Amino acid sequence: MTSQPSFREALRFWLTLGFISFGGPAGQIAIMQTELVDRRGWIDQAAFLRALNFCMLLPGPEAQQLATYIGWKLHGVRGALTAGILFVLPGALLLYGLAWVAAEHGDTALVAAILTGLKPIVVALVLHAIWRLGRRTLTSGFSFSLAVGAFVALEYIGLPFPVVIFGAGAIGWLNARRKAAEADSPAPPIREGTEEPWVHVLAVAAAYGVLLLAPVGLLLLIVGTDPFLLLARFFTQAAFVTFGGAYAVLPYVADAAVNNFHWLSPAEMINGLALAETTPGPLILVLQYVGFFAGWNSGVLTPLAAATVGAVLTTYVTFLPSIMFILAGAPYIERIARVKVLAGALAAIGAAVVGVIGTLAMLLGRAVVFITPTTIDWPAVAAIIVALILLIRLRLQMHWAVLAGAAFGLARATLGF
Repeated sequence: MTSQPSFREALRFWLTLGFISFGGPAGQIAIMQTELVDRRGWIDQAAFLRALNFCMLLPGPEAQQLATYIGWKLHGVRGALTAGILFVLPGALLLYGLAWVAAEHGDTALVAAILTGLKPIVVALVLHAIWRLGRRTLTSGFSFSLAVGAFVALEYIGLPFPVVIFGAGAIGWLNARRKAAEADSPAPPIREGTEEPWVHVLAVAAAYGVLLLAPVGLLLLIVGTDPFLLLARFFTQAAFVTFGGAYAVLPYVADAAVNNFHWLSPAEMINGLALAETTPGPLILVLQYVGFFAGWNSGVLTPLAAATVGAVLTTYVTFLPSIMFILAGAPYIERIARVKVLAGALAAIGAAVVGVIGTLAMLLGRAVVFITPTTIDWPAVAAIIVALILLIRLRLQMHWAVLAGAAFGLARATLGF
């Protein structure tokens, strides 16, 4: 039996969750399971699992979207906005401060030593993500082929990331339709909401258009378009292809930000990923770090003013779609969650994401392991191996791994190895 909290009670919980949501999506979902299902009884187990399955079908951070849905379930649109925003806000503010430290003081000996030590840990975390996701998704020759195909398509053929992701989804959709169309049970009737689905979805889409274009357009009129228009366009597009979590979209973002747009260096990109691992909230907040440095290095306004605009703009266009997806689909979640071809598409995307993350490991690994094209940083290689063993065998939490990396960097600087 569920209980209905007051809006003030829910507000306190969502704010607390925003500060304690460490551990990636698994840890964040576990916190909500324990607090909202087991302890408080604000949502029952079946509804929680249906919502989780629905959120996993969507682009964007599934833990934040799950919180947004539960907020909607409890208090409607204001509950959804409160839960979705507070899930991100504490981590965003903390990462903004860390980005400023890295930009303003990254060349000091202490900060440089810490950031150097974090880089091999980031590579280990990416490899750990490949191992963890691969165990769950690469369960057949079909799924393994999708992973290899995605890796080859990105690393050697140069296909755009959105093409690879949507191509994998289309293959999974067709495969599931071919195998299970006859076994599909009819979708349950829509019990929530009174509008026709297409009317509701169009209304939410129109609201999204207004919420995107009006504030972003006003901001660009005030501060100018360079580089902020490109930031808004690029990260809006990225927000719609973040299937499979932050690690899936990071190769796409890192390649574009470093090699195409020159917003930041490979080392700064690795630093951003390391710092995002230390903050609460979804890992996709690393995009805010990219936006911060794009502004900082742009040469417009003052560095801090441009960085602030870049960070705020990137965060806004990244997370606005994830909240709007929930508002569009929430009234019809029971129907959507049982569409098997969507599950097939998601499974195929999940398999392809393993290959996608492999390209990220290649990109970051080259920057960390090779001092020059022919010189290997052996202490960094050793740190990667040790960190990976600790993550896999001892299940070391990410934030402890990051702290160990900082200590490793300080030790390297002190002992000179």
